[in-house]
Amino acid sequence: MISGLFSAFGLAASAGLNAYIPLLVIALLARYTDLLTLTPPWDALTHPAIIGLLAVLAGVEFFADKVPAINHVNDAIQTFVRPVAGAIAFAVGSGAIGRAHPVLMMAVGLLVAGTVHATKSLAVRPAVTLATGGAGHTPVSIAEDFLATTISLLALLVPLLLGLAALFLLGVVWWRFRRRQSD
Repeated sequence: MISGLFSAFGLAASAGLNAYIPLLVIALLARYTDLLTLTPPWDALTHPAIIGLLAVLAGVEFFADKVPAINHVNDAIQTFVRPVAGAIAFAVGSGAIGRAHPVLMMAVGLLVAGTVHATKSLAVRPAVTLATGGAGHTPVSIAEDFLATTISLLALLVPLLLGLAALFLLGVVWWRFRRRQSD
């Protein structure tokens, strides 16, 4: 059950960075390996046409997100897409907690991906624009894509490691917050 939670949260968070990477990772692993088996209706992700569409959309988002002016338009469009992708990814990744209602699982995924996306588009990217005059968009976008891919793979292949890393990161944030409060 814990493994399924880590998978679900990792995939939804990844979708908040890039809507199509976690769905493409899910589809490819389910189609071409025995590591992941999808049940209906999620098995539709393994259809070759869906995999092709996800690959094209991932490519479009990859390039659109690298151009400073276009990436803001892309983020506006993705405000609607990423939470939905997160809902799907959470529902698929939560196989071990399948006893929970699918609507609840999708709502949690929507909230996780939406929160990550909002943080990215409303806080991180404007700060990058302000600090670098737009020059930092491409490297930050590449780092986000790398992070989304890594988190997606970890969420499916070694979810416990992902969970431990997330707990460690939360601990560091909490420790820094407490230190800052005491100063």
